Amino acid sequence: MRLIIISGRSGSGKSTALHQLEDEGYYCIDNLPVTLLPGLVHGAQRSGITTTGIAVCIDARNTWKDLEHFPNLLDSLPAAVQIDILYLDADAGALIKRFSETRRRHPLSDESTPLAEAIERERDILEPIASAASLTIDTSQMTIYELRSAIRQRLLGNRAGEMSILFQSFGFKRGLPNDADLVYDLRMLPNPHWERALRLKTGRDPEVISFLQQEPMVEDFYADVCEFLEKWMPRYRDNSRSYLTIALGCTGGQHRSVYLAERLYNHYKERYSQVHIRHREL
Repeated sequence: MRLIIISGRSGSGKSTALHQLEDEGYYCIDNLPVTLLPGLVHGAQRSGITTTGIAVCIDARNTWKDLEHFPNLLDSLPAAVQIDILYLDADAGALIKRFSETRRRHPLSDESTPLAEAIERERDILEPIASAASLTIDTSQMTIYELRSAIRQRLLGNRAGEMSILFQSFGFKRGLPNDADLVYDLRMLPNPHWERALRLKTGRDPEVISFLQQEPMVEDFYADVCEFLEKWMPRYRDNSRSYLTIALGCTGGQHRSVYLAERLYNHYKERYSQVHIRHREL
């Protein structure tokens, strides 16, 4: 049986994730008290539940004392259960904007606790789950449709025993992606932005590809990244790592990072069965 635990700060997309899993045939439970998790799993095993699996959403409405024992609760679950923990998050500005647009009340806010303070407090409360997460997704700049697609590709497309690898390009001017495991800074490489004919193109266009392929520094950087990944990706996999996000950033996330993310994706999709790509700024 597969158990997917969804958590994250309010407004980060937990309901969207749960609805996606329900559409995929999972038996879904929202706002489950964390202390009931072992009983739910044991009961489902005894009853021989026939759905694809169980998905539960655990949020900050649990008490801190209950959540701090979350790792112990996981250890108490049967070894035969495949457990995936999906943690969704977004930067504070994005969360505040979403609450302002929907006019919903944050579950931890009240007359004495403003929204911004409630959002920060929620992060501290959920830290035990965030630390145990097998997959973290930053939804700050994702649409609902992009989040549903990411869940289908990375979470549901991931077969037991295989590592899901994501190459993600981004622009430093819009901040670091919170869900990255490895980050490479490409801002010292020659920048096609300063070529007028290339400024409005991207790292997927032939003209930009040709420009970057002719730069020795770009080739050296690519070779060094490949050398590192060739050595260490198998170690991540052998350490039972289920998900690995490799982020490549340049200034705007349009040329250099896109080009190298595409190149690495095309190289490693021939070697691993679960390789994905995302361009945050495109």
